[in-house]
Amino acid sequence: MCLAVPTKVVTVEGNVATVDVQGVQAQVRLDALGEEVRIGDYLLVHAGFAIRRLDPEDAQETLALLDELLAGEPPASEAGPPPA
Repeated sequence: MCLAVPTKVVTVEGNVATVDVQGVQAQVRLDALGEEVRIGDYLLVHAGFAIRRLDPEDAQETLALLDELLAGEPPASEAGPPPA
C-alpha cells in the first residue's frame, strides 16, 4: 500500500520541483505528470515522482484530516513495540 501526502511546490526548475510538507522539503521529478506545475500547486508524490496535481481545497482538506488523525498520537519512538 502507498500513502501519498499532499506537498506544496515552492520552486520549479525544468522538470524538477522542490516541494514542502510541514517544513520538510524534497526535490521531485515532474516527468511523469504530463502537465505544467507552478509554485503554490499541490502534488501527490510517489518514489520521487509527482503523480498528480491536486485542487488546493482538496489538498488543504486532506492535510487537515491527517493533522486530526495524528493529534494525540504519541510519536512512533514513544509508542513502544506493536502488540504481539
